[in-house]
Amino acid sequence: MREAVARLSSAQQRAAIAAMPSADALAERFAAANRAAPLGAIPYFAKDLFDVAGEPTQAGSTFLAEARPLPAHDSALVARLRELGAVLAGKSHLHEFAYGLTGENPHYGDCEHPRFPGRTTGGSSSGSAALVAAGVVPFALGTDTGCSVRLPAAFCGLFGLRLTPGDRWIRDVFPLAPSFDTAGWFTATAADLLHAHGALVGWREAAREPRGAYLDWPDLDPVVADACGRAAARIAAPADRDLRRDLHEGFAAAAGAYSTIVAHEGSHGHRAWFTRYRDRYDPAVRARLEAGAALTPAQIDTANAACAAVRRRWTQVFLGHDFLVMPVAPCAALTKAECTPSNRQRILALTAPASVGGLPVLTVPVPLPDGLSAGLQIVVNHPQSPVIPWVLRTWAAPGR
Repeated sequence: MREAVARLSSAQQRAAIAAMPSADALAERFAAANRAAPLGAIPYFAKDLFDVAGEPTQAGSTFLAEARPLPAHDSALVARLRELGAVLAGKSHLHEFAYGLTGENPHYGDCEHPRFPGRTTGGSSSGSAALVAAGVVPFALGTDTGCSVRLPAAFCGLFGLRLTPGDRWIRDVFPLAPSFDTAGWFTATAADLLHAHGALVGWREAAREPRGAYLDWPDLDPVVADACGRAAARIAAPADRDLRRDLHEGFAAAAGAYSTIVAHEGSHGHRAWFTRYRDRYDPAVRARLEAGAALTPAQIDTANAACAAVRRRWTQVFLGHDFLVMPVAPCAALTKAECTPSNRQRILALTAPASVGGLPVLTVPVPLPDGLSAGLQIVVNHPQSPVIPWVLRTWAAPGR
């Protein structure tokens, strides 16, 4: 593993790795691991929002350890992974406070795609995705509020899973917006994600072939539209005209409502130290938090009503389908110049509906002709849905 880290440039290491134990300490962790357990001696990195007892949680910032007591306990997911035999190899960097899609971080450096320098991994779980994509570890923890597992998985050619808001794996993780925050993870292969999912969540086997629909999107780059359509055809037929129209209309307000609620909850969560540490925030994150603090009750009420309407649309989807497939993003991994507000909105238009719905999502990679990748998000109604292992087995089948 250390050899894989050494192959990264110093800038890549600084942007991806928040903390790593010494060689001796890591050897002790491997020696203590239960190798007979389901995840015996599998090394992993944890996004630096998950607490580890006695180690500072920085959340991609420069000051959180000053503002918050040193954690006395491991986060529940970290503790469970230890029980399952996995070995914590370190903590990974992120877009500051998980409040961004691009993996840009002015404090530690922008987290670039390990195979395509100059392009982003996506965020906010940027370091975790980069370390799996670079082959440093086979598994890494992330979180997903708006798309922070889904987008890096798509950009980096990985498999990813986000769970549900408020479950046991996210309740003790440093929050951005509790209404939408979820835990999740990355792997490089479908088989690895299937194994991790079985150990951590489990599933019900399907009594029949699951029924899904593929919802295309009007604002996709042509190469992404073609690749995603072809990949989705392996597991789902295109949505019929009525469903397509209903969901395009019903999901139109999701991104705006999502952004409003996240800004509101984010500003509330940071109010205890925002004034004192204001100048040490990433300016883009600071601006979003300040905008959240300025929201009126009427704006928040309108956003909540829009969220409720999106959730009703999801209820209708699952009355007739077991899953819905959508592209993760309209484009491949962005360059620095392409990390713009307009591309942020293009991405959130695709990912916010599932976030607002509070739904689990499996992400599978879709290769593009130039070697970059896109992704499909498979939205299900329960983390133990039989759709998840069915799709992963399909992707792991020969010829994929």
